[in-house]
Amino acid sequence: MYLGLDLGTSGLRGLLVSAEGIVVGDAAADYSVQYPQDGWSEQDPQSWIDACRDVMSRLRHKHSKEYRSIKGIGISGHMHGATCLDKAGDVIRPCILWNDTRAAKEAAELDNMADFRDLSGNIVFPGFTAPKLMWMARHEPNNFARVATVLLPKDYLVYWLTGRLVTDMSDAAGSSWLEVGKRHWSDTLIRSSGMRRDQLPALVEGTDVVGNLRPAVASELSLGNDVSVVAGAADNAASACGIGAFAEGQGFVSLGTSGVLLAAKDSYAPEPASAVHTFCHAVPSKWYQMGVILSATDSLNWLSNTLGRQTTELVDQLPDTAFGPAATLFLPYLSGERTPHNDAVVRGAFIGLSRAVDSKTLCQSVIEGVTFALRDCFEALKRTGTRLPSLIAIGGGSRSGFWLDTLASTLGIPIHLPAKGDFGAALGAARLAIVGLSGASLPEVMTPPTIQKTYEPDPRLVPLYDETYQKYTKSYQALKELM
Repeated sequence: MYLGLDLGTSGLRGLLVSAEGIVVGDAAADYSVQYPQDGWSEQDPQSWIDACRDVMSRLRHKHSKEYRSIKGIGISGHMHGATCLDKAGDVIRPCILWNDTRAAKEAAELDNMADFRDLSGNIVFPGFTAPKLMWMARHEPNNFARVATVLLPKDYLVYWLTGRLVTDMSDAAGSSWLEVGKRHWSDTLIRSSGMRRDQLPALVEGTDVVGNLRPAVASELSLGNDVSVVAGAADNAASACGIGAFAEGQGFVSLGTSGVLLAAKDSYAPEPASAVHTFCHAVPSKWYQMGVILSATDSLNWLSNTLGRQTTELVDQLPDTAFGPAATLFLPYLSGERTPHNDAVVRGAFIGLSRAVDSKTLCQSVIEGVTFALRDCFEALKRTGTRLPSLIAIGGGSRSGFWLDTLASTLGIPIHLPAKGDFGAALGAARLAIVGLSGASLPEVMTPPTIQKTYEPDPRLVPLYDETYQKYTKSYQALKELM
């Protein structure tokens, strides 16, 4: 058996997978995000360890035979987070998360430095790791002085499990310290952000074995000392492993806390000015491009909290089939935006509110606003020369037929829903463990999922969504001028 752990923004999922790739059990545990100030987003790394213990305990009790047969563990996790450790390996402060925009000034400074985009292959976004450490140096000098190692979130979980300080290429690519095309740390990028090479972990590929479980952890989790841990991958790269997206023209749309539109690439082809991310894939000699929006299902969570109603209750008001855009327009910039605007300051808005607008219309508008933001990503990818004939939908938002139908008619391409739900990143992490420990080839293990349903663009609705999308694109500039 193999275990895939997906360290998400709001919770950790564990997936037990057989050597043949069959899912035999899963468990999950939630944790919270703290927002100390507007634009700030933090998490206590101890909550990841507690969640891991919880998930492992649940799996052990629900699937004891399979659990005792675990041979390897793979881990995926949310990107960019700055998890800072001191010389003793203790956490210095809460992890600054991927959707935190406090380091916008520092990000702009790095982005304006000569060769920074050329080396990293990307704009330096405020959520990336390097500007966060610059922010710490200026605003928390005592904490910064203690930093011995900076880890990405999933790598802290790997450190707890194995005692090893490593990161994989896909996660390192989102730090602004990696020369993405050559897949190695860049001394120029590291020095430019005020860091030292020795403060960064060792670099490995996602299928590389990091080591075995520490004896104390193995005993606590009721596993053998011979259980191996592979490096794993950033969440989106792991999700691509989960759906078998490696070749040119393959990709997915993820409707999670953030929204992602990812395209696999056979070669390194950056286009930083488009605000499209170009990162290393989880396996050697592969890359991917993606457009990212910061508030996808998080926009629905905000609406749910504001109205005092469950998210599922709001979404269930809508039919399974799209019927055309609402008169009310929603701009989902609750935490700023990445693709295509790279704007940490802009904030969201409703346009066209009236007395006739009820919770159903607000929910529809939020879903459509997020969908238009993903259309922004789709158009940005097309401008780089990337072509996606169809997409596989993953993430919690893919449970909504209305949302997927809206996506199909807004993007103008088929959207495929896998039969097995939202196991993308956790399954991908388990698959990385299978490849790393069994020696099996990628095509043998990283197979595409069975498709449960395909949502086709509705020719009657495509021009209606296109017309509203054009209004949406103009609304950003109008909103920006008011702020």
